[in-house]
Amino acid sequence: MGADRQGSGRRGPARAVTYAVCGVVLLAGCASMPDSGDLRGVESTPRQDPQVRVFAMPPREDDSPTEIVQGFLEALTSNEPQYETARKYLTGEAAKTWRPERSTTVLTGGPGTESDHSGSREDADDYSVMLTGTRVATVDAQQSYAPADGQYREPVHLTRDDKSGQWRIDALPQGVIMGKSDFQRTYMSVNKYYFASNTAPTTQAGTSAQPTAVADPVYVRRLVDPMTQVVRSLISGPTRLLAPGVRSGFPAGTALAETADPLTPDEHNKLTVPLNDRAARVGAEKCDEMAAQLLFSLQNLTPVVDEVELRSGDRRLCSLTEDRAEAVATRGSVQRADYLYFIRDKNRLVRIAAGSNGTRPEPVPGALGEGAVGLRSVAVSRDEHSAAAIGLDNKTLYVGSLVSGGSLGDPVLVSKGKTEETRLTPPSWDAQGDLWIADRDPAHPRLLLLKEGAGEPLEVRTPGLDGRVQAVRVAADGVRIALIVEKDGKRSLLIGRIERDGNAREPSAVTVVEPRSATPELEEVTAMSWAGDSRLVVVGRERGGVQQVGYVQVDGSTPEASVPAALTGVKEIAATEDERLPLVAYSENLIVRLPSGLQWQKVTEGAAPVYPG
Repeated sequence: MGADRQGSGRRGPARAVTYAVCGVVLLAGCASMPDSGDLRGVESTPRQDPQVRVFAMPPREDDSPTEIVQGFLEALTSNEPQYETARKYLTGEAAKTWRPERSTTVLTGGPGTESDHSGSREDADDYSVMLTGTRVATVDAQQSYAPADGQYREPVHLTRDDKSGQWRIDALPQGVIMGKSDFQRTYMSVNKYYFASNTAPTTQAGTSAQPTAVADPVYVRRLVDPMTQVVRSLISGPTRLLAPGVRSGFPAGTALAETADPLTPDEHNKLTVPLNDRAARVGAEKCDEMAAQLLFSLQNLTPVVDEVELRSGDRRLCSLTEDRAEAVATRGSVQRADYLYFIRDKNRLVRIAAGSNGTRPEPVPGALGEGAVGLRSVAVSRDEHSAAAIGLDNKTLYVGSLVSGGSLGDPVLVSKGKTEETRLTPPSWDAQGDLWIADRDPAHPRLLLLKEGAGEPLEVRTPGLDGRVQAVRVAADGVRIALIVEKDGKRSLLIGRIERDGNAREPSAVTVVEPRSATPELEEVTAMSWAGDSRLVVVGRERGGVQQVGYVQVDGSTPEASVPAALTGVKEIAATEDERLPLVAYSENLIVRLPSGLQWQKVTEGAAPVYPG
């Protein structure tokens, strides 16, 4: 039975629903049914436990209409691949036309029911029930999650079978509906990967240009062959929001071979993926890209996949190991930072080895480490060769090289804002070596890009952005940007897609499109940083609540990662896409860090901590 169920029904024993925990089969359902009214809080599935496997029960003889509806809703939370038991609650025609894969609607406490007693009666041959609830989110046909709100009200109609006299549902909404805790137990978020198409390939010394892998999070049913689900979703293409900024290595029309069995790796952790003939003629380079996409996308699933082999018919196309995949494409989550940077004594940029604690800070090479100007905030390029710094009054932007003897020169940008709060935000570097910053001047608020941190600032177009930008962080993939935007005293975290007109190396115009909230439940977001390929860490509070530090996904969902230990007075937060490095924060005039599984630890005195980016 779903953990979030409300309904109504006649007196009698509640439907027994079987579920298994770690292989032990149990039976649940001991409540009694009242003669009339709505059921409240019928609970039988332990909340948010991924080890629970639910087995739906079919309809019983002479079930009432409300029992049929309740049994159907319970069956939706089972782990059956094609919802075979749920379809038994439908008429033959309704079972043929119902498309559960079209969407999943998530409600706060699960679907409630309101019986339409005025329009129909149980002793007649038809009956109507209204499904109700408060929306939390929807997952569309592409398995893409989106926060939602407002009331859910959808009718369900039942009819009595002419021959058997049994009630069955003959009209219902398309898709699946369930409560939030059932959703968290039944589904899991997985990143599938594509390649950035609007940025120049990245290069490293002695290597050829590599495409940048971009994470595209989707939700799959965790106990229904998730490996095959992820592969099918990856091959079918990116989700709508990400599609304009990425490309796939798979040729159009590629699909799993029709004879493909559920995918599982062999005893050597090698996964063989049979494809149709659309992939038969790909070259070696393109095949390696396809295999890299698969390896990146399957990395967090079990059983482990260390190698992927692609086949078409009897032909072996290519094989790629996890180690070789990193030479095919680059990801932010594997680009390890050398140093953590912060400001000491308000006028000197210093650094310590990334991941270390208690190491004595050393000034960075160059003018920014010599205290040439007073500093408020900084950003270090991803190759750690350059740094951008904001002056103490937030008015001026400087860019300097992190090499000994380097001079600082004149400011590359000056704000005309009248106060510190209405001038420049802290800057952010993208993977192409371009610098992003916002000017909060109320007379001319702008989001700006400086090509390679120099030259005339390019004003970034922001259609659909309602409010003034207060903070900017560009993802390592160069396709997405995180913005804290203020409107009517509320600060929200928005994620937008970066589009560049013309050549990626010489963009004539840059636009941030389709900004979406990643923190719909937070009223005030004060700091944020990327903390994974599709994850951010945020500092904020809910309405009437206290400040908290937590993780969010770019799609607005909450990841399964543990919540960071509580920390008060956080003014700034620093993380990196490499999740192996600890969170770092500026709190109570100290730099502190949070190693995995431990409490916050003091690092040193200082302010404005940042990893490269």
